[in-house]
Amino acid sequence: MSRIGNSPIDVPSGVEVTVKNSHVSVKGSKGTLERTFDDRITIKLEDGVVTLSRADDDRESRSLHGLSRALLANMVEGVTNGYSKELQAVGVGYRAVLKGSTLELQLGFSHPVNVTAPDGVNFEVPEPTKIIVSGIDKQQVGQVAADIRKIRPPEPYKGKGIRYSDEHVRRKAGKAGIT
Repeated sequence: MSRIGNSPIDVPSGVEVTVKNSHVSVKGSKGTLERTFDDRITIKLEDGVVTLSRADDDRESRSLHGLSRALLANMVEGVTNGYSKELQAVGVGYRAVLKGSTLELQLGFSHPVNVTAPDGVNFEVPEPTKIIVSGIDKQQVGQVAADIRKIRPPEPYKGKGIRYSDEHVRRKAGKAGIT
């Protein structure tokens, strides 16, 4: 019995959910998201509550049940509040500058690194060492933030690099000299 898949999704006021067979469209104040779900999952919208059920109890259907419910709940949350990830650039001379929709990063390379925001994702740079990636699609926001972090991941000796604001970097001791 799926605990996540069986819990209903409350649709807040101002959000419009449209279900056609296995294709779901969610429209809210921040934008519109669409997704096609597996045919083994039945999606019903009744009185502002979305419920999901599965056709049978085989292993793959059970796993798709909880996954589909979580994805649909993320879509509803995204069009109402949106998602954001905060990154920090730690290191001497490490900084970020926003030029239009392009993020220019100085990360100790001999050249600046430019990152262009894909559709549906926005960058903010409130401080030169702080980057905020925001949008309505949770997966896309997380992927763009991970791609930025991948340019210069934090290293364990001095802690330099790009990290999530809530990430803890485990530090290692440097090499011990012979005394």
